[in-house]
Amino acid sequence: MSDIELRHLAAMAAVADEGSFGRAAALLGYTQSTVSQQIAALERTVGGAVFDRPGGPRPVRITPLGAVVLEEGRELLARAERLVDAVDRFKAGDGRIDIGTFQSVSNVILPSVVRRLRDEHPDCDIRLSEGEPDAPRIGDLDLLFYDGRIETDVDRAKLLDDPYYLVADPEAFPDGPVRLGQLDGAPMVAWPLTCDQPLMEQAIAGTGARPRIVFRSAINDTLLSMVRAGLGSTVLPWLAIRGAGVQSDRRLRIHELRPALPPREIYLHWPAERTLSPLAARAIEIAVEVAAEIANGEVPHD
Repeated sequence: MSDIELRHLAAMAAVADEGSFGRAAALLGYTQSTVSQQIAALERTVGGAVFDRPGGPRPVRITPLGAVVLEEGRELLARAERLVDAVDRFKAGDGRIDIGTFQSVSNVILPSVVRRLRDEHPDCDIRLSEGEPDAPRIGDLDLLFYDGRIETDVDRAKLLDDPYYLVADPEAFPDGPVRLGQLDGAPMVAWPLTCDQPLMEQAIAGTGARPRIVFRSAINDTLLSMVRAGLGSTVLPWLAIRGAGVQSDRRLRIHELRPALPPREIYLHWPAERTLSPLAARAIEIAVEVAAEIANGEVPHD
């Protein structure tokens, strides 16, 4: 029974629907002898006749064995059609994609990536998870955004450099750039010492400035709320500032830093030894495009 072929079942279904070998052949685009050969092969496989052939103009009739084979055969044909359709949709970019992200990317880069993917592939299933782990792992994710390079078992694309700026009360510093030395002893609110934060604070300390950290939070909006409340200033990367809409907030002022701090680097990672789905491959292309638009000062096109 393992020798049953879908083309034989398709020929049987056509004969049953059309009532004759000739009309089934015309429907399938075969010769009548080809259909006869396929039915004969099927009958050898199942061990009995699937049609009674009265001859002449009278229609063929399905046998009891044929009725069993036809019922299950139609289900197999339907499942095969669903399989072909699923494969076609997968190759066209539908399917599921799991993406790991973090706060700044979630606010600025990812919305444009998601919108373009959904515009191109309305039936795709996009799953997002957000975190800022000290030791990120891609695990079962298809793609992972992270502010730094992950070195193990991944391929990556650098999306952009994300420069740091000072955000302060408008009265805290004169308008224009602020020298790092002016931060010595100044009250500041800051991120916890995870991800790129230790490197940024070490860079400040390397100039001899020692800000006074009075509060830490991993939520950008919380830090900015504390700046508005007068608790202190904060140093944040541009994506965080842009995502929070600071440019239009008159209660806050953005200052360049002198000398400039080394920017944090935003990367997109994916598993090195796993075949990418067409959807994941397209998501990488879109993320690179969106990041380039942001780096060039453009508003990403949704």
